[in-house]
Amino acid sequence: MSPTVFRESGFRFYFFSREESWMHIHVHSEKGEAKFWIEPQIELAQNYGLSDTELNLVGS
Repeated sequence: MSPTVFRESGFRFYFFSREESWMHIHVHSEKGEAKFWIEPQIELAQNYGLSDTELNLVGS
């Protein structure tokens, strides 16, 4: 199960309910996807195809 938290500018922000315990969020668009840690601060964990501009947009 991967509930959508919200959608913005072509990006879908979601999480997996039974994934690892560290707080994080996944971001998906038609160009790629990324995973961000959200504690203790927002930090890129993985990126698959998003540009630096897109990462800055969704990670801020």
